[in-house]
Amino acid sequence: MKQVVRTLSYAAVLAALLVAPAGAQEIKAGDLVISQAWSRATPGGAKVAGGYLNIENKGAVADRLVGGSADVAGKFEVHEMAMKNGVMTMRPLDKGLVIEPGKTIKLAPGGYHLMLMDLKGPLKQGDKVPVTLEFEKAGKVKVSFDVQGVGAQAPAGADHSGHDMKHAPGHSGMKK
Repeated sequence: MKQVVRTLSYAAVLAALLVAPAGAQEIKAGDLVISQAWSRATPGGAKVAGGYLNIENKGAVADRLVGGSADVAGKFEVHEMAMKNGVMTMRPLDKGLVIEPGKTIKLAPGGYHLMLMDLKGPLKQGDKVPVTLEFEKAGKVKVSFDVQGVGAQAPAGADHSGHDMKHAPGHSGMKK
C-alpha cells in the first residue's frame, strides 16, 4: 500500500510540474519583464484574435510598446478599449503604449490589448502562438501566447484579484 501511495504522490508532483500555470513564463528584455502572455481560442473562420500579457518596467526610464508581428496573422496592432458616453469603443494606439518606470501595464480583455488580424488559421486551445513584440527601447522581444478557451477572461492559474473583467469578451458591436 505504501508503494501505491508513493507512486501516486510522485505522479501528482510530476503532473503539477508539467501543467504549470500559463503565467509561469517570464521574459526579460532590458528593464522590462513580460509575463502571462495568452490569447483565446478562435472559432473556425475567425479573422481576428486578441493577445494579452503583463509588462513591468523595472527601470528608471519609460519604454513604449510600438507594435509587433506574428506568423499566424497578417497584421498586428496595439489597441485600447474604453467606455465613452456609455459606448464601448476600440481603437489602435498609433503612438504605442507607454510603460512608465516602476509600473506594470496589464493588457487584458476590456482594456489595452494586442490585435492579431487577418488570421491565417484558427487558434486552438492548448496551442502556443509565437509573437514578436516591438519596443522603442527594449527592441524586438519574442514571447509565446498560451491559447486558452474561447471565453477565457485570464490565463489558467492567474490571479484575478483587483481586476475588472466585466467587459464583453469579443469586439462585435463596438464602434471603432
